[in-house]
Amino acid sequence: MTELEKLKAGLEYCYDDPEVDALKEQAILWCREYNALDPLDYEAQRKMLKEHLGKAGEKIWIGKTFNCDNGKNIFIGDNFTGNYNITMLDIRDIIIGDNVMIGPNTLITTVNHPLSPMGRRKHLGIAKPVTIGNDVWIGGNVTILPGITIGSNVIVGAGAVVTHDVPDNCVVAGVPARKIRDIEDDTEETDAEG
Repeated sequence: MTELEKLKAGLEYCYDDPEVDALKEQAILWCREYNALDPLDYEAQRKMLKEHLGKAGEKIWIGKTFNCDNGKNIFIGDNFTGNYNITMLDIRDIIIGDNVMIGPNTLITTVNHPLSPMGRRKHLGIAKPVTIGNDVWIGGNVTILPGITIGSNVIVGAGAVVTHDVPDNCVVAGVPARKIRDIEDDTEETDAEG
């Protein structure tokens, strides 16, 4: 298997393999171009996001600066706000639902590295997808680790480090993030009316 095939199969892969590196290099270039756009030219920003992301729903905005590892592995639903200085290390899929807000300085990463020093010396990585449900608010300075699933109607408190899956309808906070309380899902009434 090539290193890229290993990566896509969820196996350990060499993260500085030329084929894997090429994805990152392309992302670096288009992110630089995106970040250089006029900050008030929302149409140009949306157009570029639709061209370079795996999916860019309707009414989305990502503030400057934005960085990613690929772009084509990011799938964003409708009505999305990504505040300033977001990094999405999307060597594997990052799937984000509808009506999601992400605070500034947030990191969503799909890549991890071995505990073994010899594995790290060999530049090995292993990647797992991240999934975020609908109606999620992620506060500023949050870190979401590889392989995490965050349910729908969730609030992740500012500064949290999400190390485990998060169920629907709750608030989590802290390092590591823990459930603080349940919250009501009032969208069912709105969805039934509309």
